[in-house]
Amino acid sequence: MRATVKAGGIGLLCGFLCVMMWCSKVAAEESPSPAVLALAEAVRLALGHQPTLLAAKGATQSQQALVGVAKSNFFPQLNFDASYQRLTLDQSRKGTNPAMTSGESYNNYNARISLQQLLFDFGKTGASVESATENLKGSKLSEENSRQTVVINVKVAYYALLAARHLLQVQEETVRQSKEHLDQAQGFYEAGTRTKFDVTNAEVTLTNAQLDLIRAKNVVEIARVTLANAMGVPDYPIGELEELLTFEKMEVTEEQALKEGLAARPDLQSLAAQRQSAEAAVRSAQRTNFPVLSATANYGYYGGESNFPLAYNWDAGMSLTLPIFSGFLIQSQVAQARANLMVAGANEESIRQDVILDVHRSFSTLVETEERVKTAEVVVRQAQENLDLANGRFQAGIGTSLEQTDAQVLLANAKTTRIQALFDYRVAAAALLKAMGRE
Repeated sequence: MRATVKAGGIGLLCGFLCVMMWCSKVAAEESPSPAVLALAEAVRLALGHQPTLLAAKGATQSQQALVGVAKSNFFPQLNFDASYQRLTLDQSRKGTNPAMTSGESYNNYNARISLQQLLFDFGKTGASVESATENLKGSKLSEENSRQTVVINVKVAYYALLAARHLLQVQEETVRQSKEHLDQAQGFYEAGTRTKFDVTNAEVTLTNAQLDLIRAKNVVEIARVTLANAMGVPDYPIGELEELLTFEKMEVTEEQALKEGLAARPDLQSLAAQRQSAEAAVRSAQRTNFPVLSATANYGYYGGESNFPLAYNWDAGMSLTLPIFSGFLIQSQVAQARANLMVAGANEESIRQDVILDVHRSFSTLVETEERVKTAEVVVRQAQENLDLANGRFQAGIGTSLEQTDAQVLLANAKTTRIQALFDYRVAAAALLKAMGRE
């Protein structure tokens, strides 16, 4: 009976393992292959890991706390304090308390709760809160500007890696063609239809192509590391990328771009918020000259060791404080606030002018690279036709190896120029979007 049960258990176990292996196989077949690193995914990783963004978020949180500090003056201030003293009565004061013996030590206790509430300060606290709130707004906009900067850095690095890989393919193709040309020249030389010069020329061309291939591989590796760094994950294994190195015309006029940039650029809006904060800071400093009305209340217990239970006492009242002379402190604070306002206004105007320049420059570059892309496409087509003709002439015995080599170099240069133009166009489009305040 035990053997039967044991055999049955083993059978169930084997069946369970078979089912699990089949499920794993199905899951492996249904699960997609390692995904291509899309540009959107690269941006998402950067927004979650880039240290500059984390620093910007920390600055925003710090400014949020400063708003709370400024608002705290609106709320009651409740404090508790207690004290203990060990004291000795002087002989000259013996008559002050007959119950105490001169020269002996006694205990004294004090416990008090105090409440203070600001009633009116002519808007000084309100201006301080407004200043801190505007600074918070500016900090959030600075964070958004940092976010957009991270996005464009990832885009540029992504396009650069794409371009580097395309250039590597061009060099690999050039090496392949150079090997074919060397084989042809060697065959013709052995057949006696070509001279040794053609073979030597083909060997030199192949060696130069191999050197360019080595450099192209290094450029790809540097571009890969640069993209990983822009994403904030230096060890991220970057595989295949989306094929985005294509031409897609960006439909926007220069006037639209400028209008949107002046209205939406977060760095410009951030400085506008800082200027408004400086204006509120001036008002707050000026109102320091005005009276401050406060209400106070205290409740406490006092007495010595012979007075238990301790006697209680309370008081309530109002206080009015008016600064008369502070050694020119208030005047200096107002002067400083006005100077800070002047700096904030100048910085805002400077950035506004930079936005105008940035939009004009980015738009001009976009138009120029668009024309370069169109021209580069024509040049590649012409260079390919020229190489085909040179190869045909060389094989027919009426062309020279130099003619073939020149045609091959022209095609490689034309393809390189096209890739560079496509890369420049993509970067120019991203830069224009950044100049407009878009992602």
